[in-house]
Amino acid sequence: MHKHWYCNNINAYKRRKTVEVNIGGIPMGGDNPIRVQSMTTVDTMDTEGSIEEVIRMVDSGCEYVRITAPSIKEAQNLKAIKDGLKERGYDVPLVADIHFTPNAAEVAAKLIEKVRINPGNYADKKKFDFIEYDDKAYNAELERIREKFVPLVEICKEHGTAMRIGTNHGSLSDRILSRYGDTPLGMVESALEFLRICDDMDYHNIVLSMKASNTQVMVQAYRLLVQKMEEEGLKPYPLHLGVTEAGDGEDGRVKSAVGIGTLLEDGLGDTVRVSLTEAPEAEAPVAAALINRYNQRAEEAEEISTSIDISPKNPFQYERRKTVEVDTFGDHNVPRVIADFSNVKNIEMADLKSIGHHYLPATDKWGMSDHGADFIYTGSQPLPFMSPNGMKNIVDASSWNEDININPLFDVEEFKSASKKHVSLNFIKGDIHSINDTFINSLKGDSTVVLWIKSDNAHAMPELRAILFKLYKSGIKTPVIIERTYQNVTSDELQLYSSTDIGGLLIDGLGDGVFLKPLQGASKEELLENISTSNRLAFGILQAARTRMTKTEYISCPSCGRTLFDLQETTAMIRKRTDHLKGLKIGIMGCIVNGPGEMADADYGYVGSGKGKITLYRGQDVVKRSVPSENAVDELIKIIDGDGNWFEPETSEA
Repeated sequence: MHKHWYCNNINAYKRRKTVEVNIGGIPMGGDNPIRVQSMTTVDTMDTEGSIEEVIRMVDSGCEYVRITAPSIKEAQNLKAIKDGLKERGYDVPLVADIHFTPNAAEVAAKLIEKVRINPGNYADKKKFDFIEYDDKAYNAELERIREKFVPLVEICKEHGTAMRIGTNHGSLSDRILSRYGDTPLGMVESALEFLRICDDMDYHNIVLSMKASNTQVMVQAYRLLVQKMEEEGLKPYPLHLGVTEAGDGEDGRVKSAVGIGTLLEDGLGDTVRVSLTEAPEAEAPVAAALINRYNQRAEEAEEISTSIDISPKNPFQYERRKTVEVDTFGDHNVPRVIADFSNVKNIEMADLKSIGHHYLPATDKWGMSDHGADFIYTGSQPLPFMSPNGMKNIVDASSWNEDININPLFDVEEFKSASKKHVSLNFIKGDIHSINDTFINSLKGDSTVVLWIKSDNAHAMPELRAILFKLYKSGIKTPVIIERTYQNVTSDELQLYSSTDIGGLLIDGLGDGVFLKPLQGASKEELLENISTSNRLAFGILQAARTRMTKTEYISCPSCGRTLFDLQETTAMIRKRTDHLKGLKIGIMGCIVNGPGEMADADYGYVGSGKGKITLYRGQDVVKRSVPSENAVDELIKIIDGDGNWFEPETSEA
């Protein structure tokens, strides 16, 4: 297999070395820190409102601020915003966000420090039609793009303006789609067409991005971009990392961390923007928390004990590791969630509500929510009552009494010497040192084993990956549970770190189960609350990595100056009405720029199309146009109902 260049070293933390790009005196790439940025939500023509919002963003940690410039008038007003900021003592570099309007980009490039263009709609055509392009027509389009793009490059060179060539998965042109399909390669080629023009013109003040709302596509596209630049001999330009339309609250943070964190782990990324459907000043602290984890990573990490320095699987496409089925693990089964009750004293039936299993005394039955844990680990003591249907009990092997309805957890040495083992399901916990080649080979032919891997290395995700790569290369098809335990972290850090470490494996098809240890609690009540948080997080990470869908997914963009309605309020309203529709994906977009295209994965879409007007989609097809916003959610539900995908939410019996 050819060497994968996207990562300097898959077994040691080393940030990718890029060219340095100067952006208004705050350079990016090279030896500079990873930068934090965000985007305003106020109408760009509201000069005072924009200034106030930028100040809040800078005070929250933003080092660059992006502002939409959909037409020349907004581009011209960027100067008034910049001047107003300077009068207030703020000299933050501004970035003009351009879609569809090359003339606005050319105006902005003379006034501020950086312009962002989207190759899919800067000069290309996007009609959401499939059009066949032969080589002649394809090359004619490339020549047309060059004519439109060269003036902007010349202006940027003259004024020392930086540029981000930012591909969005959802706005690939019809021409790109016709040749490469809706793929990471299409995203990369879309950017490279523009990058090659810049290279021909000796313009190198460039940052690149490959953003998508699908975390798998996003990670694959960034990796492939780095690989392709290397193959073509292009300069190693800095990368702007982001997951588009991540959403709000915990879901938005988890999804962002899965995508962005996976790349940061491999040393990729020079600036981060976390896209939340919240006030923009809420984004910078999340981005900073993701970035700051790597400040001392190289110094704190232990050397990873492995001889595998090249990925044995293709890192540019999703492929789940092939495993045998052991009980409900591996093969075609979704990854399982194991809850940790090992520190809970005197477990009662009511305590299991924290992991999605609720006992109903009136009917003497158990109910289960969408986040009902699949297994419960109780340490040295088995559950004092029968497990709910659909959940099994795991105990330490040293305490196992050979009960066929309970499964033992061995360490590697215990398993080697054990005289008593479960007939169908044995868990074996180990790390990269105990799960060595000799032990791995001993697993051949044992269809009762599920491995349970952990790491105490500061560079944990790559060490866990190294264990999985050993299994991959050895052809061992034993299912694997990923354990993560964190000491001395806040609940916010737990959210981001676990999403990175576990999600970074799942996103590559590695892992058949998740065990996320909860933070400790001062009381049983607090511990149960922490167990509930970890259980919910585990399911959220599986959903964000797109490996197990257990709830409605909302693909909602962050607000910006183009937004035609209150996104936070509307997202909350749609969520309230539809969050029981398990597995359904609903796109909520403020305008057409990141509209139907960025909803490529969505089943239904709600897109602003004018003041107070909404266009409703089924997939990428328009179903109703110009629906008054006050009726739009009801109309959306009618469409869902008409397709047979609607049902009324259940009322709780508990």
